[in-house]
Amino acid sequence: MAANTKTSRKVARYGVPVAVAGVAAATIAMVPAFANAAGPDLPKVTAQELIAKIAASDVQQLSGTAKISTDLGLPKLATGLLGGGGVAGGSADPEDKVAQLANGTHTVRVAADGPDRQKLTFLDGKDEYSLIHNGNDVWGYDSQSNEVFHEKNAGKAGEHKTGDRLGGASPQQLAQDVLKAAGTTTDVSVGDTAQVAGRDAYQLVLKPKQTGSTVGSVKIAVDAKNGVPLRVQLLSAQGGKPIADAGFTQIDFAKPAADTFAFTPPKGAKLTEGTDGPAAGKDAHDKGLKALESFPGLGQLAGGENGKGDVKVLGEGWATVARIDTGAGTNLKDLENDKNTPKEAKQFLNSLGEKVSGSFGEGRVLSTRLVNALITDDGKVYVGAVTKDQLVKTANTVK
Repeated sequence: MAANTKTSRKVARYGVPVAVAGVAAATIAMVPAFANAAGPDLPKVTAQELIAKIAASDVQQLSGTAKISTDLGLPKLATGLLGGGGVAGGSADPEDKVAQLANGTHTVRVAADGPDRQKLTFLDGKDEYSLIHNGNDVWGYDSQSNEVFHEKNAGKAGEHKTGDRLGGASPQQLAQDVLKAAGTTTDVSVGDTAQVAGRDAYQLVLKPKQTGSTVGSVKIAVDAKNGVPLRVQLLSAQGGKPIADAGFTQIDFAKPAADTFAFTPPKGAKLTEGTDGPAAGKDAHDKGLKALESFPGLGQLAGGENGKGDVKVLGEGWATVARIDTGAGTNLKDLENDKNTPKEAKQFLNSLGEKVSGSFGEGRVLSTRLVNALITDDGKVYVGAVTKDQLVKTANTVK
């Protein structure tokens, strides 16, 4: 089912940045603007033909509005820590805004004109956050704090530029990533037709053949005329509303006005110059550790200088589990029994985790609707988009 590689890269390159999270993360409950009750009557296509249609799409220009939302089923306390209440506020650093897409529903205006001009505007009431890629410049602007983030998008050959990352965070790229990952462990079919943002669409449906996955299916709505993915949904194996859903509510394939991508920092705004290239990845890693360490009692789990970070992949396909040896000197059990551990940290652990045991020893499973993580008392972490039972079963197989 592999699509033409060269064409696939072209589609990804011209992708519009709609779901800067990964997603991972982005979903809203179905609303009438997304899909009609009865889909349009379209000519029949096979899954292979629909995949080829996505790969052959060469749309470079569009503008519109999208809705993205996540519902990972996190406890209220954890939701608050993620800042899911809104996108505006705080700094203008794109990394900070991406983290906030891990919860809640957000409306985004999008525009694109080829690989060098893209714009996202996250709307949160009267406040806005804009992320603009215009040639060699990437700008982030938070209207609430009046802060500006700027980064020159000029890295060395082979480095992953911020502007390129914008193009990769889209329904188009999400679809490509899903299709690339779909192999012998995936059943691929064509579902019911739909209307998305007023456009007739086919729906490509991917379902795990394996048991134990938290994912029930992935649905990709594809524009019947030009092959552009208009919506990507991640549905839970347990049913209910989508875990993740990113899609257009309005879309226009005309060329956006040139001034759409122009930006001048407002007078009096605080300007921060960013870092691109390899250092950017290190900065993001350091930010993650800093965030963990800032929560009372949990910083010790980062492992500090002893953290190994060794990763071993167990299983395959939808049942894949990553085993990480943190090398941490302190584990969850130590924290629970330590009288000096702040009560807030213990409340956080109790809100997320469930105690389990097996041949691996003892530990605690931290759960969301999509991902489960087992942290053992000897400092190992098992994580995957699998059920709690499948996670424990996989941990028990490790010698």
